[in-house]
Amino acid sequence: MTEHSTLGRVLKRKPVVAWALYDWANSAFATTVMAGFFPVFYSAITRDLSTEDSQFWFNVTLAVASILIAASAPILGAVADRGGARKKFLVFFASIGILMTGGLAWVHAGHWWMGLLLYGLGTVGFSGANVFYDSMLVDVAEDSELDLVSALGYSMGYIGGGLLFGVNVLMVQKPEWFGLESAGSAVKASFLSVSVWWALFTIPLLRFVEETPTQYKAAPLEALGAGLRQLLATLKEIQSFKVLMLFLVAYWVYIDGVNTVIKTAVFFGDRVLGLEQSALITALLLTQFVAFPAALAFGALGQRLGPRPAILIGIAVYLAALVYAWRFLQDEGDFYVLAVAIGLVQGGVQSLSRSLYARMVPSSKAAEFFGFFNMVGKFATIFGPLLIAFTPKLIPGATDRDGILSLAILFLVGGFLLSRVRVAEGIEAAQRFDQDGTP
Repeated sequence: MTEHSTLGRVLKRKPVVAWALYDWANSAFATTVMAGFFPVFYSAITRDLSTEDSQFWFNVTLAVASILIAASAPILGAVADRGGARKKFLVFFASIGILMTGGLAWVHAGHWWMGLLLYGLGTVGFSGANVFYDSMLVDVAEDSELDLVSALGYSMGYIGGGLLFGVNVLMVQKPEWFGLESAGSAVKASFLSVSVWWALFTIPLLRFVEETPTQYKAAPLEALGAGLRQLLATLKEIQSFKVLMLFLVAYWVYIDGVNTVIKTAVFFGDRVLGLEQSALITALLLTQFVAFPAALAFGALGQRLGPRPAILIGIAVYLAALVYAWRFLQDEGDFYVLAVAIGLVQGGVQSLSRSLYARMVPSSKAAEFFGFFNMVGKFATIFGPLLIAFTPKLIPGATDRDGILSLAILFLVGGFLLSRVRVAEGIEAAQRFDQDGTP
């Protein structure tokens, strides 16, 4: 059966489409709020603060939100697995994100602390819901479809988030077209649009996605106690899944490089190249829309070659992109070329990493183990920024631009470790655990 016919068959199943639509829904928060407008909005409402204080509180908020989710994700996963409540937890966290995002529309100048509180809680809601969304991949996809369905989710996220972001950018640039008074009011309206978009496209998941029944379903309080005990046991258990542990280390290293590229690209274009804000926004949109078909293509590539070789191809493209940015990048046109290159592999590396991990995770511990997966992802933007920051300081004659090339270390090390992962052995261990409780 060809990849095209497999995709057509998968798209005919309501649970698969409904699951993927949640990525379409919540990606609007990642694009419009996180990457797009909140940093600009925050700058506008903190005019009474010094630049140093403004940056300090913004970074503290991000750190606290990330640590909170990273620390609680495994516990939440354990409780959800034991209580059979992954969908309920997803709804709880998504509701927090939706309400907090909508609340940003009512934050006024000077009330920066309220803006940060809503943004921080919105980030917790966004990230917390993703723990359970990711774990529900095994509820909608068969083993042979994991790569394709995971890629479908990412591609839907890129197109959905990019589509609304494009509309929001137009709202800010031409507020009169939408009956708005100014660009500032358009930004607030954009926050509301994200909230509505997120809520609306979550509905299909609630209607059509059913969890795989939990064998030993427990009441909420019992699930909490059992979940905490289960978590302590899992800290020992997951170490016995040697292949899975090696993959998690490899993933932690190379995804640090991926996340660093995502979060520093705009800064690089602004501070190093001196590009206009309009060019940076155009590049963000370009990356989003290129990533849509590219993520699907990588899903098909993962089915043909296997997810590990396909991820290694994506890592090789990242290495080439880093060399290009270090040596040849000069103007807007070059930056657009880089945006296309990143868009081609960004979604593929992310989606295939998720589906490869899902292959080696026991289905009976999906949410719990995906809690660890998400925890690793949240702590995976550490080494990259430090490499970029310290390369010019520690290496004589090195410049800020040289710091970009230092990210190659993460992709080389992560790629090498990934090449050592014995996927078939990891799958066998997961299946063996589900059958008799031994990895």
